Amino acid sequence: MSLASTVLKKAFVSKDVKEAHNRITKEVGSFGYDAWGYSKDGAEIGLGVFKKLYDHYFRVETEGLENIPTKGRVLIIANHSGQLPLDGALIAIAVATNPHGPRAPRIMIERFFPTVPFVGNLLNMGGAVIGDPVNCIRMLRRDECVVVFPEGIRGSGKLFKKRYKLQRFGFGFMHIAMETDTPIVPVGVVGCEETMPSLANVKPLAKMLGLPYVPVTIPVPLPSKVYLRFGKPLDFSGVVKTEKQVIENVETVKDAIRGLIDEGLSRKQGWFH
Repeated sequence: MSLASTVLKKAFVSKDVKEAHNRITKEVGSFGYDAWGYSKDGAEIGLGVFKKLYDHYFRVETEGLENIPTKGRVLIIANHSGQLPLDGALIAIAVATNPHGPRAPRIMIERFFPTVPFVGNLLNMGGAVIGDPVNCIRMLRRDECVVVFPEGIRGSGKLFKKRYKLQRFGFGFMHIAMETDTPIVPVGVVGCEETMPSLANVKPLAKMLGLPYVPVTIPVPLPSKVYLRFGKPLDFSGVVKTEKQVIENVETVKDAIRGLIDEGLSRKQGWFH
């Protein structure tokens, strides 16, 4: 372990975070990394940093963590929002510190993130992986816990007036779940919509910069309280026979997520509560 890692761990990794991280069973190579760049030291430091934001800035309240299998392959499917991937980071913290059995979550991210200097490597070290079906299938066959946002940039980049309205889901995750016999745990995320409300998308600038969107929003996320609701596992195992079957299964997942979002909204008492 490098001197920098040692200093960062002392500064950010609390005793409870260290204990949770030590309970995670995750195979890495002789140099401390797995095939996708995950690093135990990097993940522990990231967990320590974001856990402080999780507890004190976004004051995350969770429900249903017992629904996440403590071992074996699983897909965690959530709604997407907030311009920045804060929802993915907060779900990752909840999974990695789950009192019922912490796991190392693998977050599927958009392809443009690794092109941002330094950002890609940091995300990979913490467990993020480019959202490619091949990557997802390989990880599930290694019994990993994979987090997917089927709305993609349609969800994260939507305008504030469309908050909590699910955008079109991609079907890839369902094909993968059915073909690999992987259970799906739906998640409703409430609160991230208010962290960075977007009034418009500057499309010409986004095109010039090669970005999926450039929102007209505030420069720093607001401290909105976030509610995460993890639903009971859904089983769609079996051979994909027709696309209609896939569509119906995707709608079942969307309905479950809508219900979990509604539960979270019923708890939210205002912009910051």
